[in-house]
Amino acid sequence: MSLLTVGTVAFDAIETPFGKTDKIVGGAATYIAWSASYFSKKTNIVSVIGDDFDMNELALLRSKGVDTTGIEVKEGKKSFFWSGKYHLDMNTRDTLITDLNVLLEFNPVVPESYKDSDILLLGNIDPALQIKVIEQLPKRPKLIVLDTMNFWMTEPFIETLKSVIAKIDVLTINDAEARQLSNEYSLVKAAAKILQMGPKYLIIKKGEHGALLFHDHHVFFAPALPLEEVFDPTGAGDTFAGGFCGYLDKTRDISFDNMKRAIIYGSAMASFCVEKFGTERLKELTHRDIENRVREFIDLVQFDIEIED
Repeated sequence: MSLLTVGTVAFDAIETPFGKTDKIVGGAATYIAWSASYFSKKTNIVSVIGDDFDMNELALLRSKGVDTTGIEVKEGKKSFFWSGKYHLDMNTRDTLITDLNVLLEFNPVVPESYKDSDILLLGNIDPALQIKVIEQLPKRPKLIVLDTMNFWMTEPFIETLKSVIAKIDVLTINDAEARQLSNEYSLVKAAAKILQMGPKYLIIKKGEHGALLFHDHHVFFAPALPLEEVFDPTGAGDTFAGGFCGYLDKTRDISFDNMKRAIIYGSAMASFCVEKFGTERLKELTHRDIENRVREFIDLVQFDIEIED
């Protein structure tokens, strides 16, 4: 099987209570690809960069089996750049700089070799661009996963976003976004309303409090692993999505029961991501590291109990 993702390959500058960086490589598609590369045999990226981007970073991705043919290089243009500062709780942040640069004229083109991808993961970009990608695929992928954010849930984007949501299988958002999209405070009520918009599955991420998977009347909860040190939460959600989809691609199983396992693997990958700035931690992982981390998740929730009549 194979995974196709569309999203940003970009530069970030990050400040947290534990340190700060100059320009480092970031972007939703970058985190997704690094995470998925540990599972999927072939990950395809559709994105755009300027000629200021470090091509060695693309070479590193290719060495992990990631196909970068779909990354367009705009000569004489600058790559997308985002700068942010996190508060002490690491859940809230202030955006300091957003330079769209090449994203202003991004027109995603899916290469022919990508069009038979089994799983499509639409990273967090303008929903109008997400629709363009879906429309270029002659055959519907076995699974379409959408990641989005609160910015696209406002005018003038909300109606386009809803049209994308109606075309997908899995939506992944955080708890605040679920409440905003549904106008419901209860996440159970929010999930019911969002599932009526079209997706079969809904993942609500709750950061350090884990994630919820909704399908029909079924709910699965995956905890987050308590970590001693969290340096940088940037890209954790994208890393989660990459691990989730990568695992589904590797196992060739998109059932609800297997999605439960995929959420654990996605959560494990996200727990690595936050341990260092940017993609640094993701670049040095081994498969043994991942399996050991998954075992930690299993140990976290395993218990014996006797229920008395």
